[in-house]
Amino acid sequence: MMSNPKKPPAPYKQRSVFARMGDCWQLYLMLLIPVVLTIIYKYIPMYGIQIAFRDYKSIRGMWDSEWVGLKWFVRFFSSPNCMRMIKNTVLLSLYSLLWSFPIPIILALAINQLRFQKFKRTVQTILYAPHFISIMVVCGMLRIFLSPSGGLINLIAGTGVDFLSEASAFRTIYIASGIWQDAGWGIIVYMASLANIDVSQYEAAKIDGASMFQRIRHIDLPELVPQIVLMLIMSAGNLMNVGFEKVFLLQTDLNKATSDVIAVYVYQQGIEHAKYSYSTAVGLFNTVVNVLLLIIVNQITKKISDNVSFV
Repeated sequence: MMSNPKKPPAPYKQRSVFARMGDCWQLYLMLLIPVVLTIIYKYIPMYGIQIAFRDYKSIRGMWDSEWVGLKWFVRFFSSPNCMRMIKNTVLLSLYSLLWSFPIPIILALAINQLRFQKFKRTVQTILYAPHFISIMVVCGMLRIFLSPSGGLINLIAGTGVDFLSEASAFRTIYIASGIWQDAGWGIIVYMASLANIDVSQYEAAKIDGASMFQRIRHIDLPELVPQIVLMLIMSAGNLMNVGFEKVFLLQTDLNKATSDVIAVYVYQQGIEHAKYSYSTAVGLFNTVVNVLLLIIVNQITKKISDNVSFV
């Protein structure tokens, strides 16, 4: 008797989820490691958020501390410096995004036009180098350069201004030093995308008489759009997370009008004054605003990116 012919496998989409996962179980096993670590170190500690709604006492512990609801949020919004801190945090973040975000894109497009490879690598190395300097060292350099007695800036300008004591100069100092330190490192993603462009596109554009700016507009920029959108979304997600270390190290009593931000306030209330519940509530408010901004920017960029054209 003839054996029955082997039944053909079912179409991929009609197979069960577990059957499809079984085909590449090695990849899911590798994925399991970061998922477990994320759950352990990111999600499980989130149970501590309830401290923001309790009058937490370390002697009593979390569960025996009195539940006070929104008491700490009301206290924060009633504090005299609340609006100033929110304003400073938002403005410092927005100005940083406005000035810092386009610089890596411009640098990547400019470096991509260099044809001498040794010079190109030298320029990239020089731009990368500041990223590896610690924030502590950068702030020390800023204090030396901006010193009213013997500082480089004052020597060049022939003045004796204490810039770090000027509230109006703090945002400029913060943003300019951030651009110097991180702009070179930020070009890596864009340079990787530009390296994938087929050289024949540039050659064809040159034959057609396209100028350098036309090649950038019609070849380079369209290639960078997905990365620009992704980096914008990631930047928006951290909009309220102003760099705590730099602000804390550069802050003085005289520049608090513009340097008093939420991140520093949370540290001062939680660590220095041991107001754990209050500082947790302020930090939770900051996080919620970040999540809302991330969702809004994500939805906006989805609609805009589909309609972007450089033609």
